[in-house]
Amino acid sequence: MENDELLIAMLTEQPPVFHPNTGQRIEEGIVIKLSPSARAGLEAPRYCQICGRRMVVQVRPDGWDAKCSRHGVVDSAYLGQR
Repeated sequence: MENDELLIAMLTEQPPVFHPNTGQRIEEGIVIKLSPSARAGLEAPRYCQICGRRMVVQVRPDGWDAKCSRHGVVDSAYLGQR
């Protein structure tokens, strides 16, 4: 059975522990600098928001999918994103 912990965290909008674009731990008072496209929400997540591990990401013409080796797979189609 495949782990769907990351998908559930994203669907229920749980606050991330790690930033999905940088992998940095999110802490109060720490400013995370993002590229313009990441700030606009146009980048696929590259890091797991639960553990901060680098994910395997596939960008497709119709969206993206990302896989964390510990927390499972997320497809942008599940999130209503393109």
